Amino acid sequence: MPTTMRVPFGALVRQAESLGAELTDALVRVAQGGWYVLGAEVQAFEAAFAAYCGAAHCVGVASGFEALYLALAALDIGPGDEVITVANACVYQAAAILQAGARPVFVEVNPHTHNLDPERLEAALTPRTKAVMPVHLYGQLAELGAIRASAARRGIPVIEDAAQAHGAWQLEHGGERRAGAWGDLACFSFYPSKNLGALGDAGAITTHDPALAERLRRLRMYGWGEKYVTTELGGRNSRLDEIQAAALRVKLRHLDAWNAARRERAAWYRELLAGLPLELPADAPGHVYHLFVVACATRDDLRQHLLAAGVGCDVHYPLPTHLQPAYAHLGYRPGDLPITERLAATMLSLPLYPELTRAEVDYVAGAVRQFFWQ
Repeated sequence: MPTTMRVPFGALVRQAESLGAELTDALVRVAQGGWYVLGAEVQAFEAAFAAYCGAAHCVGVASGFEALYLALAALDIGPGDEVITVANACVYQAAAILQAGARPVFVEVNPHTHNLDPERLEAALTPRTKAVMPVHLYGQLAELGAIRASAARRGIPVIEDAAQAHGAWQLEHGGERRAGAWGDLACFSFYPSKNLGALGDAGAITTHDPALAERLRRLRMYGWGEKYVTTELGGRNSRLDEIQAAALRVKLRHLDAWNAARRERAAWYRELLAGLPLELPADAPGHVYHLFVVACATRDDLRQHLLAAGVGCDVHYPLPTHLQPAYAHLGYRPGDLPITERLAATMLSLPLYPELTRAEVDYVAGAVRQFFWQ
């Protein structure tokens, strides 16, 4: 297929250009205001994001990883404890769990949604289990009703990893409930490529519990109860800065429209790729398509074909966490999580972002079809 177009896997500059003066004015406001850490912008964003998620509280932190770690710290999870999570979402969850001193326990995923399989959760719970950390992978919520029910029977808190699910929702009692409002705590990353992305690293934790929120505010700031007065150990420097908060306030106003655009482009892909020997993503009304990920038995060949055709694509994620070299001490072996391992060998992410044009989607789909027809 001759290269007639180049479609980048990501194009963050398009979003920045679309925001124009709205974003520039916010950044200038911060620069001229003279207050750059934990000020009015952070407070305003925390209030707005909590309301958006349907949570009572939001605590801004330095990154999504810091959100995961501080959530564990706020629950006093440490040595001797276990935290149940999945192995198909890179290493962030396991790294945070290990940094807290606890042990990650990996549960197999649902082969269609790629999220933690609640039917396998019960067997993994032990007296040492101190939290369950489901991941809302690629923008689709895990089956939180069933997961919460299993955890609640043993009094175990649920920590949502919502880093890829800003604005995603599921129905509960006939109403929409967004990511960030289901768990005891929910952790968000605002890495620039996320559905709601900052201009650098940034993160947040939402919760309904005022005591947990207050503890998180202490932990993100050295453990201070008030300035220069340390009231608890385990604190660190993990603050959301004013510039990132100001940018996120601007972008939050556009999030629903951007998510709708992602769903529209996902529908285009579904139409254009129908009938090919590909496994397309599971769909649900509240899916916000952080990524559009297909499964292909000849994934690596397809990837090379697309790159040669000028189509940016990526693999999320090529090596499951339980098989990462640094985590060999956990005792997992190839074959322990066969669904997770199969997905890692077959998944390929195609370009998908709100600014992607119909012509670009047509070109990407055409390149995929050409691979199978050649």
